[in-house]
Amino acid sequence: MKTRIIIALAAITGILVMPSCKKSVSGTTGQGYNNPKWGGFEKHKYKGQETGPGLVLVEGGSFTMGTAEQDVEWKYDNFERRVTVASFYMDEVEISNTDYREYLWWLLRVFPDFDVYKQALPDTLVWRSRLAFNEPYAEYYLRHPSFNNYPVVGVSWLQATDYCAWRTNRVNTYILDREGIMVYNPTAELEEENFNTASYLSGLYDIPKLGKKKKQPTDYTVKKKKTRRVKMEDGILLPEYRLPTEAEWEYAAKSLIGNSQFENVDENKVYPWNDLTVRWAKGAKEAERGKMLANFKRGKGDQGGIASELNDAGFITTPVYSYWPNDYGLYNMAGNVSEWVMDVYRPLSWNEVEDFNPFRGNVFKTVLLNEYGEVEQKDSLGRLQYRNVTLEENVKRRNYKVSDNIGYNDEETYRGDEQMYEFGTASLVNNKARVYKGGSWNDRAYWMAPGTRRFLDEELSLSTLGFRCAMIRIGAPLGNSKKRDKKLPSSGIKKKGKKR
Repeated sequence: MKTRIIIALAAITGILVMPSCKKSVSGTTGQGYNNPKWGGFEKHKYKGQETGPGLVLVEGGSFTMGTAEQDVEWKYDNFERRVTVASFYMDEVEISNTDYREYLWWLLRVFPDFDVYKQALPDTLVWRSRLAFNEPYAEYYLRHPSFNNYPVVGVSWLQATDYCAWRTNRVNTYILDREGIMVYNPTAELEEENFNTASYLSGLYDIPKLGKKKKQPTDYTVKKKKTRRVKMEDGILLPEYRLPTEAEWEYAAKSLIGNSQFENVDENKVYPWNDLTVRWAKGAKEAERGKMLANFKRGKGDQGGIASELNDAGFITTPVYSYWPNDYGLYNMAGNVSEWVMDVYRPLSWNEVEDFNPFRGNVFKTVLLNEYGEVEQKDSLGRLQYRNVTLEENVKRRNYKVSDNIGYNDEETYRGDEQMYEFGTASLVNNKARVYKGGSWNDRAYWMAPGTRRFLDEELSLSTLGFRCAMIRIGAPLGNSKKRDKKLPSSGIKKKGKKR
């Protein structure tokens, strides 16, 4: 009866309305999705990218990148320019000693070869000084429980990058276990048999090696019900954790989302908070008024105030959840420790990089294949092997030709065949010089301005330098909330968002 009414209404209006059905079909071919009869092409409901552990969403947008402070060092390396940063996720806090020790513990458990563990160890001797007694920090800072929630330091750019890759695989292991796709078995995860996201998606990793399968996705390419491994199209596995780009870090630190109205930024910021002062001022409780908003060096010989009135209470670093978060909910984006970002340093980056997602440091690679066109076996650490792309592969490309684009469009990199950035001779800058941002516990307030930038060799580390991770936001830039749905332009697509 219901179907007859629908057909009758269609005849009156001239529009054909089909009765609803449970299985979805293609709007271009009419063939069913997730149906063996039509070959098994899959399309499933997707609620949106899950927010990974430790992350918060940073809604992207356009902003003025560069210093809003005076250039006290006369470097002219951070002129203001307008850029756009896509939405991304960022760690709420810096990576702590506990976080990093978890990584070290896993390496020692999975790789009996002590060399792998040794390469990841932070340099605790960064605390030493020729004319200061800091030996207790060199001995206790990384491992003593009193410093559990303090930011890890002594970590090089290369070590921080390796940590991000490890975190990606651990989080995706947790997700597969949580969804019932595998039962995690730590005793089976040894050496190259450890779970690696890229290796798994390439078919070089078999889940049963980590435990008995519980709930696998259905394979719709065959009529007889079978299961298959998780694919990227399922949206179950998260993208990679990584270091933020310089533009992302600076954008997140400024957090102008709290200073905008009607598509206008009403007030710029010198620091990650409003006002020109480094103290808690307007609208504060009487007991909090005048308190420092970050952990930094107040002046010569003054690391944190006087006894009974320790203002920032940080002679060195402070716990990662100290002070007030900025408008994105991120802690310590000024002070405590400076932080590594992905970019290779160039003095004129402001004049060379793109307007959208600016970044210098791209080295384009591709998965290493054997003579049969198959993905090569994993290396001794369970990772896929990659190689640089070649000129022959990119003959018809217009967006890039060579693999290494670190020195692209930089006239100072090469003069003829001679490399001009000869580290230690002609310059302190080379292709291993990485940018780090923000002030630290041992810096003056000037360095807490998000636009300031410094650099250090990617193999070196400091007692004032830590890091936090980031992740791309795939899909709607406003997240998975109803707020996002209201802002999306009308497109005829059903808008059903639920925060996960």
